[in-house]
Amino acid sequence: MKPGDELPPLEIPITRTLVVAGAIASRDYQDVHHDAELARQKGSPDIFMNILTTNGLVGRYITDHFGPRAVLRKVAIRLGAPNYPGDTMVLTGTIEDLAEDVPDDTVTVRVIGTNSVGRHVTGTVTVALPAPAARRTGARQAPVTLPAGEAG
Repeated sequence: MKPGDELPPLEIPITRTLVVAGAIASRDYQDVHHDAELARQKGSPDIFMNILTTNGLVGRYITDHFGPRAVLRKVAIRLGAPNYPGDTMVLTGTIEDLAEDVPDDTVTVRVIGTNSVGRHVTGTVTVALPAPAARRTGARQAPVTLPAGEAG
């Protein structure tokens, strides 16, 4: 892994359910995130995704790539074009910086999310990757074995 390396893209269908559920989950009850008629009265063609949902999707993109032990240290995003239901957002990422052993490896990724209207989100995410020695040597952690009859 080095600066300039690209993460694989992630396509996220923007459904009405995703927009509304994200707003409700983040306690954002602004009508433009759940009421299409009121959104149109305010000049929008439809409801649109809120920034907290976008922030969560950006975090998911990073942790899906780096794994469940990755820790988001800083997420700095800016919204642009709205995410409307029926569209697809494509998240892409490029590694900007890699700082090793401070105390974990820290990676800064430039993230861009686009849809049919344009760039929905741009920003950077700094993520800590624990156990740098294990990654560099290719060592793997031993699998967790549960006692008989226990599900994970």
